[in-house]
This record gives sequence, C-alpha cells and structure tokens, in this order.
Amino acid sequence: MRKALRWLLALVVLIGTVSTAGAATAAEQEPTDIKDRLLAIPGMSLIQEKPYTGYRFFVLNYTQPIDHRYPSKGTFQQRITVLHKDVSRPTVFYTGGYNVSTNPGRREPTQIVDGNQVSMEYRFFTPSRPDPADWSKLDIWQAASDQHRIFEALKPVYNQKWISTGGSKGGMTATYYERFYPRDMDGVVAYVAPNDVVNDEDSAYDRFFGQVGTKECRDRLNAVQREALVRREPLEKKYAAYAAENGYTFDTIGSLDRAYEAVVLDYVWGFWQYSLLSDCDTIPADAKNATDDEIWNSVDTISGFSFYTDQGLEPYTPYYYQAGTQLGAPTIHFPYIEKKYLRYGYQPPRNFVPRSIPMKFQPRAMRDVDTWVRHHAHHMLFVYGQNDPWGAERFRLGAGARDSYVFTAPGLNHGANVAGLVADEKTLATARILDWAGVASATVQADPSSAKPLAKYDAKLDRRDVEREPALRP
Repeated sequence: MRKALRWLLALVVLIGTVSTAGAATAAEQEPTDIKDRLLAIPGMSLIQEKPYTGYRFFVLNYTQPIDHRYPSKGTFQQRITVLHKDVSRPTVFYTGGYNVSTNPGRREPTQIVDGNQVSMEYRFFTPSRPDPADWSKLDIWQAASDQHRIFEALKPVYNQKWISTGGSKGGMTATYYERFYPRDMDGVVAYVAPNDVVNDEDSAYDRFFGQVGTKECRDRLNAVQREALVRREPLEKKYAAYAAENGYTFDTIGSLDRAYEAVVLDYVWGFWQYSLLSDCDTIPADAKNATDDEIWNSVDTISGFSFYTDQGLEPYTPYYYQAGTQLGAPTIHFPYIEKKYLRYGYQPPRNFVPRSIPMKFQPRAMRDVDTWVRHHAHHMLFVYGQNDPWGAERFRLGAGARDSYVFTAPGLNHGANVAGLVADEKTLATARILDWAGVASATVQADPSSAKPLAKYDAKLDRRDVEREPALRP
C-alpha cells in the first residue's frame, strides 16, 4: 500500500512538472510584439507598417468568405488597418462604407476614448473585391458579417471595450452591424447616417430644401442651377471639350446630356452637403447676368463635371448597386425650374451601374433596420448636421430604445460631429462614449458635464473635415 502511494505521489509530481514546463514553453512561444500577435491570427497578412509617433499603424489583408452563409464557396482579401496604441485601451471599429485610407488617421470617438482603431474597407470596393465578383453577395448582412469576423479575430488581442463608428454610409454600416450582431459592440456612434425607410416617399427632402439656410442663399443657388439648364447648349459644348481633353466617356449613364443634367441637379444638394451658410457669398449673386464660365465654374466646384463619367462612376459602383438594391436613394423636385428645361430629373441608381450587373430592389431591408433601431437601440448615438440634406431622413428612437440618443449640430453640414453639438449635448455625448468604452472616470460618471476627450487633438491625425464623397453619395 505504501509503495502504491509513493508511486502515485511521484506520478502527480511528474505531471505537475511536465504541465509547468509546457506552460512555460507556451508562454515563451506566445508572441509579445503587436505585429506578431496580429499576424498570428489565421488569415491575417501584412501589407505595410507605417510609423506614427505614439502609435503603430498597420495596413493588413484579412481572408473573408465571399458568402458568409457558405464559407466554403470561395474567399477574398479584405483590406483593414490597425492604429495600435495599447491593448489595455478600448478599441474603436471604424468604416466609412467605402475604401479605407492607408494613412494613419484617428476618428473622433478614438480621440475621445484615447484608444486603438480598427478600420475596415467595405466589401466590393477595390481592392477588397472578389474575383470574379458575384454582386448578389454585396448586401448589408454580408458586410456586417465581415465586421463580425474581424471583431472575433481581433477581440483576443484587444480585449477591452469596443465602440463601432462611421460617418455617412459608414454611419449606416455601423447601425446595420449593430442590428445583425448586437452583442459585439459596447456602443455605437453613427454620424450623419441617412435612413431611407420607404424609398418611394421622399417628401422630407423637398421640405428640407424649402427651408434650409436663408431665402437669399436658397435663391442664389436655385438661380445658378436653373441658369445652367437654360444655357445647356453652350455649356454642353464646353463639357464635350472637357470630356475629350480628359478621355472621359459616358457609356454607363448613357450620354453626355444625361451626365450634364445629373451634375447640374446635384448642385444645390452638393452645396448644403459640403458647405456652410457663410459660403453663400461664393455663389454668383446674379445668375442671369453671370458669364458662362462663372456658371460652369460654380457648378464644377460644387458638383464636379467628372462625377457622372464612366471614370467617375466606376469606383462607386458598389455604392450605387447597394442604393438600388437595399439602401434606397432620394428623389427631389425642382419647382423653380420649368419642366421644359428638365429632361430626366433625379436619375435612379440603376442608371449609374453597368447594365451587365443585375439589380433588384429589396424594400424590406431598410424597414427592418429602422424597426429594430426604434425598438432595440442600446448604447447608440446618432449625430446629424442641421443643414445636411442627408439628415432629412434620419434614424429615430422609439420607446424600446435604451441609453441611446439622436443629436443635431446647429448650422453644420455632412461633417457634423460631437464637437459641434451644443454644450450640454456635447458633454453628455462625450460622457456616454467614455462610459460605453469603460474609461469614464468617477468624476465624469458623477458629473457628465465634466466629460472631455482623453487624448489631445492632433491636427495631422484627427479627421475633422467632411467625409467628402461626390454629391448624391452619403
């Protein structure tokens, strides 16, 4: 019996020694450098590392299924970036809904929480596009599932709180991600996110343009827009010369004439999306007596005559595809322009996508998201600009929402942010973001009015400008 006990005791000691040695070996093998930890993630590969003081910045590829419902049916490489500060800090998950910048940049919530930032390129924006491209796999659920997989891959490395954010189409993306994967993020900050619940009912935009800014400014803009159509013949000759000089073509939209009207009809919208009321002084005050060059230059500066060419449209095919299949697109009217000057009106997204790509609109997609936000929003903050056309149809909260907010920055456009809110809303929004990220001090928790961003503003790193996309793209 004693012999058996001695043997058992020796075995326990041996097992303990082996286990300890194995743990030590595993600890020695566990990468400690953040780059090594990121590259140890299955499917992650390095494109480039760029230096920035106080951070490390990585441009990466991550292998994603083309179809998250059937992962075995092919993959593609999705580009992401990581602005690394410290694994002990919270992480902000950002997407603009388009391409991702490959230069270091910090979004407002990242500055507020003094955290890390993961940024994702939206699927089907090149180079994050499957080849061949099955466009039926470009929808809001598939994109949300991209984010979900990236989060799951990175969460073991960045194991503190996570906040998702984005501006415009990125704000929409952050909202859809929350709808489909509500347990992933600890908070959502969605900037200037349109919400086109019923695609065929767009009267909110007409009401917006009838009251935005001042009458004097509206009259100036309307007059220039009308005059550009009155002078269609001479200005289209100028457009044809401009297109020939730059090698622009018009196969997707159908003709130079269609493209010209599309650019002109974007003029008023584009001004309010990207300019401030104070910029009205730059608009010709007497359109009827302005020169052709003055009308051309004003429209080109605000709308851009290159936008509806094949070359201008091609990078944004994924957006227009989504607008015509799920997101919806606005239609507005022009009561100050006689019908004889309007040949096409606001054209649908179908006109901006090559005909070789099939499209069918799904009216339930936005209704589903809107209903979910109204009844289930939790830790969600929506920020809009008072003078931003895209805010005419916005997300709203219902009785089921908890600890969620919709704020409007007075006088601001499509670049509205927390910093532009009135004082009490600014501090409340900042306090809630800090709390959701798990970094609110006891002082802030007791007195939200004391809340301030934890990181100092960095003019090179912090993005405060409007996320400018060509007009009529959120």
